[in-house]
Formats: sequence, C-alpha cells, structure tokens
Amino acid sequence: MSTRIPNMGRFLNKAAPVTFTFNGQSLGGYLGDTLASALLANDQMLMGRSFKYHRPRGALASGGEEPNALVNMGHGARFEPNQRSTTTELFDGLNATSQNHWPSLNFDVGVVNNYAARFLPAGFYYKTFMFPRVAWKHLFEPIVRHSAGLGKPPKERDADRYEHFYFFTDVLVVGGGIAGLQAALAAAQSGAKVLLIKQTAHWGGRAPVDGAEIDGKPAEDWVAQTLATLQAMDNVTIRTRTSGAGVYDHGYALGYEQITDHAPDTDAPRHRLWRIRAKQIITATGAIERSLSFAGNDIPGVMLASAVRDYLVNWGVAVGQRTVVVTNNDDAYRTAIALKQAGLDVPAIIDARPLVDSDLPNQARALGIEVREGRAIAKVKGGKRVTGVDVCLQDGDGGAREEIKCDCVAMSGGWSPVVHLWSHCGGKLNWINDQAHFAPDPKRPPTGADGQGFVLTAGIASGAMDTPEVLKDAHAAGKSAAKAAGFTPKRAGPPKARPTDEALMAPVWIMPAKATPELRAKMWLDFQNDVKVSDVQLAAREGYASVEHTKRYTTLGMATDQGKLSNINGLAVLSDALGQPIPQTGTTTFRPPYTPISMGAIAGEARGDIFQPLRRTPMHDWHVEQGAYMEPVGQWRRPYCYPRDGETHEQAVAREVNNTRNNLGLLDASTLGKIIVKGPDAGRFLDMLYTNMMSTLKPGRCRYGLMCNENGFLMDDGVVARIDDDTFLCHTTSGGADHIHAWMEEWLQTEWWDWKVYVAYVTEQLAQVAVVGPNARKLLEKLGGMDVSKEALTFMGWADGSIGSFDVRAYRISFSGELSYEIAVPASQGRAFWDALLAAGEEFGAMAYGTEALHIMRAEKGFIMIGDETDGTVIPQDLGLHWAISKKKDDFLGKRAQQRPHMADPDRWQLVGLETLDGSVLPDGAYALAEGENANGQRNMQGRVTSTYHSPTLERGIAMGLVLHGPDRMGEVIEFGLIDGTTVPAKIVDPVFYDKEGEKQNV
Repeated sequence: MSTRIPNMGRFLNKAAPVTFTFNGQSLGGYLGDTLASALLANDQMLMGRSFKYHRPRGALASGGEEPNALVNMGHGARFEPNQRSTTTELFDGLNATSQNHWPSLNFDVGVVNNYAARFLPAGFYYKTFMFPRVAWKHLFEPIVRHSAGLGKPPKERDADRYEHFYFFTDVLVVGGGIAGLQAALAAAQSGAKVLLIKQTAHWGGRAPVDGAEIDGKPAEDWVAQTLATLQAMDNVTIRTRTSGAGVYDHGYALGYEQITDHAPDTDAPRHRLWRIRAKQIITATGAIERSLSFAGNDIPGVMLASAVRDYLVNWGVAVGQRTVVVTNNDDAYRTAIALKQAGLDVPAIIDARPLVDSDLPNQARALGIEVREGRAIAKVKGGKRVTGVDVCLQDGDGGAREEIKCDCVAMSGGWSPVVHLWSHCGGKLNWINDQAHFAPDPKRPPTGADGQGFVLTAGIASGAMDTPEVLKDAHAAGKSAAKAAGFTPKRAGPPKARPTDEALMAPVWIMPAKATPELRAKMWLDFQNDVKVSDVQLAAREGYASVEHTKRYTTLGMATDQGKLSNINGLAVLSDALGQPIPQTGTTTFRPPYTPISMGAIAGEARGDIFQPLRRTPMHDWHVEQGAYMEPVGQWRRPYCYPRDGETHEQAVAREVNNTRNNLGLLDASTLGKIIVKGPDAGRFLDMLYTNMMSTLKPGRCRYGLMCNENGFLMDDGVVARIDDDTFLCHTTSGGADHIHAWMEEWLQTEWWDWKVYVAYVTEQLAQVAVVGPNARKLLEKLGGMDVSKEALTFMGWADGSIGSFDVRAYRISFSGELSYEIAVPASQGRAFWDALLAAGEEFGAMAYGTEALHIMRAEKGFIMIGDETDGTVIPQDLGLHWAISKKKDDFLGKRAQQRPHMADPDRWQLVGLETLDGSVLPDGAYALAEGENANGQRNMQGRVTSTYHSPTLERGIAMGLVLHGPDRMGEVIEFGLIDGTTVPAKIVDPVFYDKEGEKQNV
C-alpha cells in the first residue's frame, strides 16, 4: 500500500496542501507533487488501460518517458487528453480522468481483447487488409476506427493563449542536471551568451537523488551554488519548464515552455514556443533507465527502479511496502538501499548476473538485504496491482520457481543516453558494449554548411556514466562550445567528485533467458503501443529484418515513445531473433519533437481572426482614417477604394481612376514583394528562375520578368532592378511574395546549394509609394532633391537620392500607363513620406487610389495580372508574352515543360481584348460558347473571360480573355454564356485599350 514517508520529499511544500479530483473522487496532495506522485500517495496504482489489450496500467516512470499513466486533463474549453501524470504538476482544483476504458477504469469490457491476444498478433492491422478483403470493410474497419487513438478529442474552443518567442544565443544548453549546469557555467565564464533550458521545475537531475557528492558537498548544495552563480551572470538566460523539442539545420532549435500549466489562473500565455538560433548547442539530456522484459512486467506496481527511488526521495512516496528489486546492473541497488534506509522492506534483489561483488551490492548486503545472483523473475503475480513474483534461474526456462510476496517490483535493465536531439539533425551513434547502449560519436556530429559540427553532448548524454566523468565531460563541452562560438574559455578545471566502483552490467533483455513461448507472450517491450517480445520475434520470422520495417509492422517505439523506453530492448530482441549483433541491426530514426508539443504552441497566435498574422503597411492607419474599404491580399489588408459620403464603391473607383489619369494619384505599393538576391552567382541564379535574361541587366536599370514553375506554368511576375554587379532587388506580386521567397530558398538549398547566392526577404523593411499621373513629376520637383527629369531618370531606370527630406530609391516604372514613379523609403519613414506627398500634392489634385482603380488602369493598358490572367494552367505564350522568353539561355525553370506537345499546341487559348457590342460589362469567368456539345451534353467552349471591368476612361465595359486562336480573329463577334442561360455577344479586339504607343508613360 502506498504511503508518505515522514521527513522525505524534497520537492514538497507540506505547508501547502492541495485538493484535486481523479475520476470524480476528491483526493489530497501537496504543492510540489506531480499528479502521479499524488495518486500513488493515495494508493491509486491503477491509472489507465493499455491501448490495444486494455490491460490495467499504472505509472512506470517518473518523467517524460512515461508510457502508461496518460490522463484527460481539465474540462470544457481547457480539456486536453493524453497528459502525462508524471510530468503534470499538481495544483489546487486539478481535474483529471483516466482514459481508454468503458464503462469504468476498474471494470473495462475492452479487456476482452487481452484474452483474444493470440488472435491479434503483430501486423494484425495490416493482415486484415489482405484476406478476406470483404472482412476489412464490414468487420475490421469499424472496429479499428472505433478503437484507434487514446483519449477523447476536445470539443470546445481552446480558452488559453499561446505565443512564439525568437531568441539568438552563442551557446544553447539543453538540460538542467549537473552536466547541463557545469557546461553552461564553463561556456558562460568565457563571456559567451548562454541560454540554459530545463524540462522540469527542478535542477540537478539524478545527482541529488542518487546521493552524489561534488567538491566535498552534497550534490544538492553544489547545484544550488552553481545555479546562483549562473543567475547572477548578465550573459546567461535560464528557463525552467522548457524542454528542448528539436534540433534542426543551421543551429536552429525549438524550445517548448509550459508557462501556466502548473498555475492555470495566471494571466499569461499557457505555452511558449522558443525559436532559437545558436552558434553551438550542447545537449545535456541525461539518460533513461530501461525496463526488463518478463511475464507480467506491465502490472501496476512494476516500475523502473529509478522511478521508485524518485518517488521516495523527491515526493516522499513509498510505492510499496515490500519491494522486490530486479536488475542486470549496480544502479538498481541504490533504490534498494534508499528503500531500506527509509524503513521499507526489500525482501530480495534479483540480479541476473551470476557473481556480484562491488560497492553498492555490498552496501545492500550490509543492510540485510538478500541478493539472489543469477536469478530472474519468471512471472509477476497480480491483476490490477502486484501481489508477488515467481523467481527462477536466469539461464532457465521459467521452471523451478520460488514465490516472493511483494506489492512493488523495481526493475532496471540499464541506462540509455538520451541521444534524440543529437540524432535529430544527423548526428551518428556508436554501440558501447560495456553499457549495452548507443552513445553519440563525437567524430560524426551534426554539421553545418561549413562542415563544422554545431552540436555537442555533455555528461551521461555522451555516455559518461559516473559523476566525475560526467562533470569532466560537461566542462569540456562547455569550453569547446564557447571556443567554437568565438570566445576564449577559462583554464579552470571541472569540480571534483567521488567515483563509484560499479561492476559491469549484463546485457540481459528478457527473463529468463530461455523463457517458454507462454512466458514470452506476456513480456512487454513497448508499454504504450502494447508490443510484446513475441510480436518482435514474429516479425523477424515473417521477414522483417530491417529495424525500420519492424518498427512499423509492430508499432514498436512509435508515437510519443520515439524509442525512449522500448528502443534498445526491442533492438536486442530483434537482433537475437535474426542471429546478429545489435550494431548490425542498427537503430530507428529519432524524430522531433522529443516529447509532445501542444497544437496551440505550434500555432502560437495564429488562431481565430489572426490565424494568419495580419500585415499592415506603414500607411495603414491613414487608410482606415479615410474610411477605405479594405480587401485581403495575401496576409495584407489593402484599400480597395476610398468611398466618400454617399458614394458607391463603383463611383469611388471611377473618381480615383479619372483623377489619376487627369491629375495625380498616390498608391500605397508597400505590399509588393521585395527580395534581395545577392552574390557572385546571383545573375546566374535569376537567369534560371526567370524566363528572360537577368544577368545582362545593367546596374541602375530595371527589367520586367516572368517566373514559371517546373511544369512551365506562369506563377509570378515583377520588375527586377540591378543594384550592383552582385546585387538584384526582385519585386513580386503582393500575394506571391512569401511563396516566391520560399521558392528561391528551396532551389538554393536542394538543387544549387553550391552557388554563391544569398536571398533576403525585405518586403516589410521598405515602404513604397506609386506617384502616378500627368502631375507626378511636378510633385516630386516641388519637394526638391534628386533630378527626376525624363533625361536623368529614364523609363525602366532607378536611382538613389533624396526627395524633400527623405532618402529614397526612385523607380521609373508604370503599371497604369501614366507617367509614374515608384518611390521606396525605409518603413519607419513611410507614413511621414506619404503625408508629405499628400500635402505638397494638394495643388496638383493629389488623391489616393486603391487596388480596384489599379486593376482597371492596368487592364486598360492590357497588362496581365497574376491570378486573373493566370490560374495555374497558363503559360507565358498563352498571354502573348513570347518577347519575355529568352532565346539566348540554354535553360530556365519550365523551359523543357513548355516544349511538350500539349504546351506547344497551336490550339491553346490565347489572350485577347473583348468588348461587348452594347458597352456592358462581361461577367467575370464567363465562357465563350462554340458549336456542338461535349460528352455531357454541354455546349463546347472556345474561351473564357479572365478580367472584366467598367472603364471610367473609355466609359464602357472592357475585358481580357483567353480565346481559341484569338489573336487571329480580331473583329470577330463570339457569344459568352451566362448562368441564366442567356448569352452576351462580344467582339475580339486588341487587349491594349488605352495609349497603345505608350506616349503618356514616356512623357
């Protein structure tokens, strides 16, 4: 029976009692408890049911590796399933319920699966697909779908808020044990900026629990002193309750901070996702104790020996009154000694090794604990809790048993360094025979683009198992990281610690070694996914020799386990079945996140109305003040028009167009994508991205360019300006800027990784204003500064200079057909520049215009619009843009695709202008009808409308469209079908409706 031990529980605040509920029952604990420790203290051994067989399960571990004790937390808008009770900090009012059972935890009808286990072997799920196939659809599929998953999905909108945080540091240290603290201290003493994160609320890791001594003092005192030193350093940032979730390329790492889970009434974000850039990363993540596989090793009350010790020392909880310890190594003896010294009974230590003579076993014997060498647990007795064990010879088959009465079994199968973060980014591993585990290979670390390693491990995570080795390794890691980051480490050595004389572990995975098939069918490897020893052995017999195939076939180590508990044991069983050593079998792939991350943290603030962050130009507030009607353009909100009192949108747009054509219009063009492409190979790179030649562009000049995807379809357009020999500024569409930036990065990182090109997204760094109309030059000359005459700043040229008191870059380009300048200023000066233009332009009739006026004026000039004239199936040749496709280049993205028969088909629809005979406006997207019907009895089509507007300039409807053989059919009238079944006749005309010779824009 579980109970609290007086004067124990170093994490507890016994002056702060806490009340919580589990399955509706009110229970008590203390501030500092975890949910698991409080449940155990209340003798609640049964905490859930297993996934597949619904077997009774209790806590197995004490940390984030826990596979069994997963619960539903909270209710309503704060309900969340699958929370680990071992890492859930207790707070007053906590409400938890067990999961994966019906109708109750104690009586679950799903346990019938356990009795049908022989009919549900490894690969059962896949085998039901095969024969008889009809059975899958009508019998197995409904059962599998109903049984899939643990817990229940939330039904209400999440009430909490989440955020992302960006952090740059020289050295990131993940882990708050003695290795992490020492590594952080060694790095910080060099002057490097250090970020130290710790998954739990407490520092020191296992050292204080295990009774280590450092510099002649208890480990707990050394930890407090070192932590105080770090906290006093200005170059050190420390975060608790923050796990290292993943390590990625280029020194990028994710940290997952759980801010208010332990105090839900706090007015703060619940979780914070740290997006960290570090020059060097040190993973001081410790090790995880392995289980042993023997029949009944999943019965509630069977726990890892280290967890039994943790619950005793940290929370003052005796998991059992009589605990049998079973092990293949010396470390488990620490648990037996701690239990005995706390006044609890340890009837026996079952050690698989035949001869044990080292410090810890001898200490146990001196306390009167019986050590049974060369023995194994044949079977654990009990159902919903342990009642005893049968002991047999380790070299036997489970016969000749002896029963020992107990209510707890503490098992230890050795320790596995936590290599997950090291492996996330490609770090390689070595097999260490003495400890039977994988450890990082320092000669094959994750490397950056420069070929240099950027991840180090420290302490037990490196494979250093004793305290002096841990501190020495961590100290060296901290100094190495600081040096690699450009700092000079101090010459001081690591702290001193007393070594422990421990005998080698024995590579024992199952008990007993020659267990009968009946026993192997009750030995569990993966507790979360209900994978048994017999499942892995069956997979090997069925030909699954690859560990990755076995993993998927049996589900071993999948889901949130990611190899934490089951990896080595599963590999060992598979290797034995295949008759080969473990290194030859290899290990599975470790994938981030290390432990689960909430979906809220991943999304951050991206929810509800701000699912996508709203971008605002520097002039946004002015637009709102003027009553602009805003429309979404990508993640931007842009003024569609500026209606005045009593005006309809159509009237406002017409006014803005006419004023721009006749006087002076101002457009906020800040949303246009702006991407700097820089480097010796920048011109070569842009030649591959654009259909026309960019490498021949002269500094100070601009060129309109088209960009196609690999399939040859037009995806974006824009003006490219050459800044200097190695630098280009590419303008993109507002909605396509992010995609084009990602497109550039994808090709640079995956195909042309050795080209010397750097790409920077600078859209938000610059405000841009189009000054358009006959009076545009007059306005700029009034403000004074740079020469903007036709001779000084020619069409499709650009120049840096000043206008008024503003430093600007002026582009002489036009999307309206009028005299036009696009002026870029730093974003911080955008509003002031806009206000200055409006004030100085009042005498010239200055008026802001919106996106609809912009679209109408470009259509009047026959300029295409990405997203209107293009729909993902259009190529430049369809739009009459042959002139923008270079005949000098050997290649560009999409060139070969455009040479395919379908792309070169003369019957592809091509761009034309369209005018209705009565001057009305064609419906957008209307199809041009042709003779005959298709196979569905519908009229054949010969074209469609892509853009259609009422032109205030021409005072009639105009449209652009794609029509079969359109350019050859000028003046022909064709019919366009409407939704109501009627038709509208329209004439095919030149797509340039206004100033075909370009006299107005070249004035």
